[in-house]
Amino acid sequence: MRQSGVLLHVTSLPSDGGIGTLGKAAYEFVDFVKDSGMTIWQMLPLGPTGYAESPYQSCSTFAGNQLVVDFPSLEEDGLLPKGAYVPLEIKPDVDFDAVKEQHGKLMKLSFESSFENLHGEIEAFKKSHEWVSDYGLFRAIKAKYNENSWMEWPDQKIRLRDAETVEKYKAELKDEINFYIYEQYLFFRQWTKLHEYAKSNGVMLMGDMPIYVSEDSADVWLNPDMFELDEECRPVRVAGVPPDYFSVNGQRWGNPLYAWDKHEAAGYSWWISRLRALGEMFDILRIDHFIGFANYYAIPASEPTALVGKYEAGPGKKLFDKIKEELPELKIVAEDLGVVNQTVRDLLSYCGYPGMKVLQFAFDGEVSGELPETHTKNCFVYTGTHDNNTTLGWWRGASSEVRERARKALGMKDDEDGITEHMLEAAFTAEADTAVVPMQDLLDLGEECRMNTPGTVGCNWTWRMLPADLGVLSEKVRMLNILGNRGKFF
Repeated sequence: MRQSGVLLHVTSLPSDGGIGTLGKAAYEFVDFVKDSGMTIWQMLPLGPTGYAESPYQSCSTFAGNQLVVDFPSLEEDGLLPKGAYVPLEIKPDVDFDAVKEQHGKLMKLSFESSFENLHGEIEAFKKSHEWVSDYGLFRAIKAKYNENSWMEWPDQKIRLRDAETVEKYKAELKDEINFYIYEQYLFFRQWTKLHEYAKSNGVMLMGDMPIYVSEDSADVWLNPDMFELDEECRPVRVAGVPPDYFSVNGQRWGNPLYAWDKHEAAGYSWWISRLRALGEMFDILRIDHFIGFANYYAIPASEPTALVGKYEAGPGKKLFDKIKEELPELKIVAEDLGVVNQTVRDLLSYCGYPGMKVLQFAFDGEVSGELPETHTKNCFVYTGTHDNNTTLGWWRGASSEVRERARKALGMKDDEDGITEHMLEAAFTAEADTAVVPMQDLLDLGEECRMNTPGTVGCNWTWRMLPADLGVLSEKVRMLNILGNRGKFF
């Protein structure tokens, strides 16, 4: 079936207060997706945000972002005293410092008033989420050491996970560990309710899995043998990409690389656990930087940029054979953007996953992009992604050559002929089975509403959608779906 969807991260929802949450605004957004004839709500990685609040640098690949727990819902459920929550002012950007300060106070109040009363439910949650106790220990130790990276913890024995020392910290930090487990219990309690509501309304929730995990994460601390670390558990080589469309110096992400030989010897069990957990959270899963499974860029950890590095062969078919064997129902979309060579194309073809097409790239002569009429059915088409400028912002900064190519392809009269409208129409009428567009483009917003600029730090991930009349927008998207023979209308 030809279908469509919208890309909006949970933190960008127009919830009351300082950040988007899993409360009322999330349910209203599901209603908007349904009323518009769309079937997919895509979001960014939903783990706890890490360095510079990036959802792609989380301290756990299994945990949920505690900052999106909805406090009005906790009050309704009797898990927070009535009137304790006073919403922060709604602003166009998330003030993460203010949100974290409020969150810490209210979550501790909820924990102190409700944890003991939920003992049975939380014990059941721990059994069904086997990772959560170790995650709680990791977070508690980080808090003890002023949130410093685990690689900088002063106690060498706990840094290297000496068994006797681990038990000592478990006893010493019991209450703190329970607090972090409680946060995760609340997140998944609210997430499960939202997910069930979405499914009951024919809306699929689409998640995003970064190929790599953060250096400062429970994942690396708990599984050092699975990464390229030295005897002191420090990275030997790190991940990134060479110079490209987004950055002349390339991008040095800094994530430790996988020791793929160890993963293969273990039957890729860590990957299966990771994907199983995410498959339970989401109906569709976008795998970020899919090309890294075919060939990945390795940068010596001592190098400050991505200019020095080399490509290595990834696990390829062996990993995905195991995934299909263990998780046959998992629906995967491959983010195959970047340096797509024949090895990548062969792997994507072998797996059969839909890839991605980005319309902004189709008109840039320096980027290998494809016009809408050349798309295959088995792909997802986007006007832009979270890494792109908004369509309006892109257009305002485009060269005369790019504009000319776009005008011809899209049938525009002139530069003032509504680029966003034409790009949306091109996406919805494209050959691709699925069209997904960022919410910023549906609202025709400019560069100031961009979600992320690759290669920059400190100005990303904060955009919020302000409260708006979604009824009028629903009608617009319904017409696009009808025009493109998409969604529930066909």
